Amino acid sequence: MDKDKMKNKKLHRGGRKPKKDPAIYRYSVSFNAVQHERFLTLFEQSGMRTKAHFIVKRIFDEPFKVIHIDKPTVDYYAKLTSFYSQFRAIGVNYNQVVKAINTHLTPKKALAFLYKLEKATLELVTVTRNVIALTKEFEEKYIKTNHTNTNK
Repeated sequence: MDKDKMKNKKLHRGGRKPKKDPAIYRYSVSFNAVQHERFLTLFEQSGMRTKAHFIVKRIFDEPFKVIHIDKPTVDYYAKLTSFYSQFRAIGVNYNQVVKAINTHLTPKKALAFLYKLEKATLELVTVTRNVIALTKEFEEKYIKTNHTNTNK
């Protein structure tokens, strides 16, 4: 039995299997501070795990994707979309309320409630105008600035 164990140990040496085409040639590159920052930025944007693989792909022009997710812009537009859906719901409810007021209340009470509804609607219009103004300001200051910076 001991001989069988010895034969099995010789057949299985352990470790990982050798690569068919190992990378044995190495080069050294030196960067100044500005180049190093640019390199790190490009590396982070690539989403690759190792710098060596990133460098090889850059040198040999192998395609890789750079996906830049601008978190504040995504958050802003998500909230803006939510606001828009709430605004639509208010419009639907508005029509239902006016119909209910006219059918179930006396004309005098209906006018009083419609007056309150009109005041609330004017406030909503003001808020909506502010949202539109803020959105335009956001687009001018932040989004257009970002697009010009990323195209350089």
